[in-house]
Amino acid sequence: MSVANTSIGTSHLTGIVPATGDSVARSLPDKTLLEWLRMMVLIREFEVRTMQAYQDRKIGGFCHVYIGQEAVAVGCTASVEHPDPIVTAYRDHGHALARGMDPKYCMAEMFGRIGGCAKGKGGSMHMFDRDNNLFGGHGIVGAQTPLGAGLAFGTKYIDEVINEGTSQRVTLCFLGDGALNQGALHEAMNLAGLMKLPVIFIVENNGYSMGTSINRGTTMADEITAKAKAYGMLSAQIDGMDILNVYDGMKAVVDQVRSTPCPAFVDMRTYRFKGHSMSDPRKYRPREEEQSYETDDPIAKLRDYLFSQKLFDEDRFKAMSKEIRGEVRASIKWAEASPPPDVMEELYKDVYVEEWGPYNGTSEPEMLTDGDQRKEEG
Repeated sequence: MSVANTSIGTSHLTGIVPATGDSVARSLPDKTLLEWLRMMVLIREFEVRTMQAYQDRKIGGFCHVYIGQEAVAVGCTASVEHPDPIVTAYRDHGHALARGMDPKYCMAEMFGRIGGCAKGKGGSMHMFDRDNNLFGGHGIVGAQTPLGAGLAFGTKYIDEVINEGTSQRVTLCFLGDGALNQGALHEAMNLAGLMKLPVIFIVENNGYSMGTSINRGTTMADEITAKAKAYGMLSAQIDGMDILNVYDGMKAVVDQVRSTPCPAFVDMRTYRFKGHSMSDPRKYRPREEEQSYETDDPIAKLRDYLFSQKLFDEDRFKAMSKEIRGEVRASIKWAEASPPPDVMEELYKDVYVEEWGPYNGTSEPEMLTDGDQRKEEG
């Protein structure tokens, strides 16, 4: 399937036309679709508990939940392979979980505890998991896009120059629609186009940059893929509220970028059910709009599809949901038991890899050493 200027999927968002051809996602093993549903429910439950913990003042600083956008992280992650790098913005809990981070390390990072993936130093906006090739959430709008281009350059250089082979990996670089007007993005896209870098810029287009509608702040708001044309990129528009459409659309883009190294740009139409952050009063959009999109819940869509195919039933769904609630509660309990970082010890650590002056080198977070300890104990 050629993805140049292609629209994929259906939605009540404007500008999206139905896909043509057979669905790849619907031909996948039943187990895979059930795993997708479980992961989306896990992300939703994690975010609901995150909101509660924030309101209970167990989480501080900024906090941006992913409720409503679960199909994007799960579907996009499923479309690539484990060695493929992923980098994202600050609404990043869903991506971390979808990429394979244990919820307890994710929750401990939210709580600012030493057991977090970044030893409590990053918090909500800076999930990082090197073993799973997740190169972080980033708090500066658009700052991750040059890094996405750099990751793609790195994999291409290793594969083609050092290993004297062909480019094998694809980088996914997520951004919000609010980053579309950042100069860093356009510089990254220009370089990616010039150097034929295998990076896919995925705009999680939920219609609002903080409290400003995309139509008020961005040119070509109804056709942002026009921005990709200026850089000679492949482009696609995908319905991000249906994971089957997400996977179908992204798999076509990923396969093309992998086979012929080049950049691509995806307008992923989605919607966040909650505010921009936990401090958002949501006065800039009508409640009727929110209710309309909530009927388009991506979790309910996949659940109902599995029901219709006799692959799942209500009792099994309830049992799965109960199991996930227990898993997330356990992650909270583990995070609360993890101590805060020793401020003076950690202040001078992880600045330089090796000891230098007052800086005492670096150390791996518990997330990376826990498995080794378990092996020794076993």
